[in-house]
Amino acid sequence: MTKLLKNIGYTLYRIWFYILVALPIFIFFPFLLVCSLREEWYPQFFWMARNLWANTILYGMGCPPTISREQDFEKGKSYMLVANHTSMLDIMLMLKVSKTPFVFVGKKELVKIPIFGFFYKRVCILVDREDAKSRTGVYRRAQRRLQQGTSICIFPEGGVPDEHILLDTFKDGAFRMAIAHKIPVAPITFYDGKRRFSFTFLSGGPGILRAKVHRFFETGILAEEDKLTLREEVRDVILKELQRQKTA
Repeated sequence: MTKLLKNIGYTLYRIWFYILVALPIFIFFPFLLVCSLREEWYPQFFWMARNLWANTILYGMGCPPTISREQDFEKGKSYMLVANHTSMLDIMLMLKVSKTPFVFVGKKELVKIPIFGFFYKRVCILVDREDAKSRTGVYRRAQRRLQQGTSICIFPEGGVPDEHILLDTFKDGAFRMAIAHKIPVAPITFYDGKRRFSFTFLSGGPGILRAKVHRFFETGILAEEDKLTLREEVRDVILKELQRQKTA
């Protein structure tokens, strides 16, 4: 009986999440649509996504964000934001990490998500990892957004790893792009996503969602051949933080 009640609670918690994802989009649809029509209006779209959509979901789920910082973002400067990927709440939490606008680079499959997918394809940079031409196109679109002063966010694990994997291997794309465009890499650790809202259906629950912004890695003097070293150094920062937290 106790297990049945728990499973009912988990199910209702999941349903509540999808309601919270959709509700602000329905309410603010005209404003979101207008702001998604032109790239130069993206800062207004980002403000609504950060302050209206993300806040509704995180606080509505009982998962208030707490963010610590070793270094802060400078207004008007572009960065490559990278973090471990643990939960569907990672998108909302990342929006709370940075007050300055950034664009997600993400897999095109997310376009299929009802309602969310409509705006996802309009404002994010989509990539088909099986298509080399698509991956090349990402660099061109990212360059245009960086020239507009927008930062880029990539989850370098490429997808959500098995829940038993603390941190999966990183792919090269984010680090190759950061070096090519000479922008700092900002490593970010997400601590609680798996406990709060993992991809296992019958799991999760309210609680604080913590994130930590680590010191940035400058790329100004790096070359293409340095991407693997940069990748592993950034991954090591996040991995050590996760290991430290696990043993604390």
